[in-house]
Amino acid sequence: MRTPLRPLTRRGLLTGALGSAALLAAGGPLAGCGTRAATQTEASCVSEDLSGTERRLTFSNWPQYMDVDDADAAKRPTLDAFVAKSGIQVTYTEDINDNNEFFGKVQNQLAGCQPTGRDIMVLTDWLAARMIRLGWVQKLDPSKLPNVQANLLPSLRNRSFDPADHVAIPWQSGLAGLAYNRRVTREIRTVDELLTRPDLKGRVTALTEMNDTMGLLLQSNGHDPAYFSDTQFDEALAKLKKAVDSGQIRRFTGNDYAPALAKGDIAACIGWSGDVIQLGLEDDKIRFVVPESGAMLFSDNMLVPNRATHKGNAEQLINYYYQPAVAARLAAYVNYICPVQGAQAEMEKIDPELAANPLIFPDDAMFARTAAFMALDEKQEREYEGKFQQVIGA
Repeated sequence: MRTPLRPLTRRGLLTGALGSAALLAAGGPLAGCGTRAATQTEASCVSEDLSGTERRLTFSNWPQYMDVDDADAAKRPTLDAFVAKSGIQVTYTEDINDNNEFFGKVQNQLAGCQPTGRDIMVLTDWLAARMIRLGWVQKLDPSKLPNVQANLLPSLRNRSFDPADHVAIPWQSGLAGLAYNRRVTREIRTVDELLTRPDLKGRVTALTEMNDTMGLLLQSNGHDPAYFSDTQFDEALAKLKKAVDSGQIRRFTGNDYAPALAKGDIAACIGWSGDVIQLGLEDDKIRFVVPESGAMLFSDNMLVPNRATHKGNAEQLINYYYQPAVAARLAAYVNYICPVQGAQAEMEKIDPELAANPLIFPDDAMFARTAAFMALDEKQEREYEGKFQQVIGA
């Protein structure tokens, strides 16, 4: 299946002035995260599962992150098939436009052990890690998730914030790396080229998402973004600041780099694989590159929040999407990294070209060149985000 570049991608809606630094300064979502009142435990916040008598669930996701029928936008083929097969009615809402913004929507309820009205929410690694740290999500029953146990990619297992794989299950994954437009510049292979090459000066953008931009810079300095020190972070930040001060980096963006890259208004950037795949379907001069030093791997994860009353139904849906044939149909639409083993063979039946795309189905060699960002505690989160926001001028 081929779909045109969609105007809003799952990574693209950022709050700008209401980003992390502004929220921190205002005493917003992060305020009080480490306090006893905000933190919950299984004993302090007990959830009741009514799945046995209530065949329904509410699913919150990002825009354009579910397959849609080309002939009828009201139809979602894989989700509709789940409803028909299971008898579980799904209220599906695209109400997550930004991780920080969504955190602000639900923090008061979750901090107070109150229901959010959601049974599944899809959140990026770093926010999933925060939710888990705060004790705001329910543990899943592995015996109810046999497809996840069998088919979750090895590279996405045993992550630092969920080492037992029983809280956050990847919905889709993706890479942060380099992208360039061959119509206006020659090939780029390293982060250092992006930050220093004279012909790129003023024609480069980087991402406002700290984990992705700083992760790539840490890798370019030879450090592991999954395990780094304060000194190593500061060294990478100084490198970024030098590129900002010199005028090498024009600005920092959400996914609004995509149209600028397509037009040639910028020559190269730090970008996300899913966006660049979509651009590349329209113009083969747009290329995504895994830097020589490595790329950042992120996931958006399905979590069941505290006081959700349909955990069993949610587990059925999560398990359903880990069937390779279902996962392939979803990946054919969203074009991010599919987290399900066996889906590539199923994709061959749908679209052999997509099945061969290493940005949807990376091989072991590519996965070996990726890293996930270190799970941060509250103090680290505040400190690193504050420093980063000062450099990027947000």
